[in-house]
Amino acid sequence: MKKILTVIGARPQFVKAAPVSRVLRKTFHEVLVDTGQHYDYNMAGVFFEELKIPKPDYHLGVGSGTHGAQTGHMLIKLEEVVLKESPHAMIVYGDTNSTLAAALVASKLHIPLFHIEAGLRSFNKQMPEEINRVLTDHVSSLKFVPTETAVRNLAEEGIREGVHLVGDVMYDAVLYNLKLAKDKYTLKDFGLTKDAYYLATIHRAENTDNRERLEAIFRSLDQLSGEKVVLPLHPRTKKKLVEIDLFSFVEQSQVIQLIDPVSYLEMLLLEKQAKGIITDSGGVQKEAYFAKVPCFTLRDQTEWVETVDIGWNRLVHPVQDDLRALIQSFEEPPYQEGLYGNGGASDKIARVITEYFR
Repeated sequence: MKKILTVIGARPQFVKAAPVSRVLRKTFHEVLVDTGQHYDYNMAGVFFEELKIPKPDYHLGVGSGTHGAQTGHMLIKLEEVVLKESPHAMIVYGDTNSTLAAALVASKLHIPLFHIEAGLRSFNKQMPEEINRVLTDHVSSLKFVPTETAVRNLAEEGIREGVHLVGDVMYDAVLYNLKLAKDKYTLKDFGLTKDAYYLATIHRAENTDNRERLEAIFRSLDQLSGEKVVLPLHPRTKKKLVEIDLFSFVEQSQVIQLIDPVSYLEMLLLEKQAKGIITDSGGVQKEAYFAKVPCFTLRDQTEWVETVDIGWNRLVHPVQDDLRALIQSFEEPPYQEGLYGNGGASDKIARVITEYFR
């Protein structure tokens, strides 16, 4: 049986790995490595329980730090694991530092690398995630892409071999987990009612590390008078708000309702029942589309351009744009199904990997 070493470490990767692991383990021996990039229980550990992901075979415990320090620690620890396990291939997801570290280790040790969610581009190289995803694509043997746009992005960079359009594994996860979410939680658990609140998430470095943008975002949220904005507060975002002396303002807001970070199932429920979603997250943009809920993305670019093209997602510049006016003027467009496949991406990935080893 072929051995595949899967590397995950951040919240979205837990979500994506769940449906793929369920299929892979029918044919392959999967070794699961958690780098510990997200180390808070509500941001990581609870996923293994709720999403029925097998417990990691290795937990590297890297934690937070600067990009260089974090990636460097991952490189050292991942190399030790890979040398010990001698996998036939490695799988990485998305665009995190965990992804980049694993890609470098695989490349240096001449191990085939399979990149799930390949080909995405924001074309903003100021974003660490953009550098991570570009470099990973260029050293991967198999590139599993979610959209035709991603296929074109790779072709424009000269990458045409090993590219497979399979759809989005995040959609697989949403279809599987939404029923679990509804069975386990209700809006009453949060004191909320359907379509009576906006859901917000803020965590991207381009926003949290820029005082002007971060302050503009929270003042814009506070100006949504007459609305309720529920915001699961990312620990890093809270730290930044405290540093710029804005946390007390946010706490006292009559609009913004801060809650602790939530599990993935709780997040799905909150997204599905929201009036609208305000975010800087890549994954949440897609989940808003899956939930058929309008999304307002607090970024200058997005790698999920399809959601913008069909009108369900609006890009909002935190400083230059009037969030309140954009929300008030939003008119719901016709919904277009199938932007990210039909929910069978994991099965397609497993078939391609099986054929690769033949």
